[in-house]
Amino acid sequence: MHCKTSNRTQHTGGHPRLAAGQAPHGHHHQPPATRADAARAAPFAAQWPYRSFLELGALAGAVPCARLHARLVLLEWGLAALSENLELVVSELVTNGVRASRAMERDAVRMWLVSDLGRVVVFVWDASPRPPAPAADPGADALSGRGLLLVEALSQRWGHFGYDGGGKVVWALLEAAPVAPGVPAAGFIP
Repeated sequence: MHCKTSNRTQHTGGHPRLAAGQAPHGHHHQPPATRADAARAAPFAAQWPYRSFLELGALAGAVPCARLHARLVLLEWGLAALSENLELVVSELVTNGVRASRAMERDAVRMWLVSDLGRVVVFVWDASPRPPAPAADPGADALSGRGLLLVEALSQRWGHFGYDGGGKVVWALLEAAPVAPGVPAAGFIP
């Protein structure tokens, strides 16, 4: 669709409802996570200064887009050493988020990255209020069911919380190098 009405429309992918400041059909607006949301899930990260937000459609293409976004943000923040593990965690959390939002007949997933330049927390929102459930035993031949086991293996800790606007947020913490609690990461300038 090509729309010539305004530059604002062009920056919204040509979607006239977005250009008019309205949500597209079937989209239920949720405000971005606040510092209070981050404090509730990962209190140690509530005041970290580096933040990135990405909203994606609950489509198969959301996963590679989220991975690329995470890779480029980490590169910009000087945390490329975390990229491989964070991309795997992002893939699993966003895949689960896409499935959960689709099951609720919602069309969005949201991802936040928060960092102090030594650690990164990824938060992924989806529309389902149901907590994530790791597979008990996916079996050697199973094609799926290992995602949260991978998240647990690659992250220092992970968890979830119900989101006040609906749905839930699943999060995971990754560290570039072990950092004692309360100690600023190397290179962090307050």
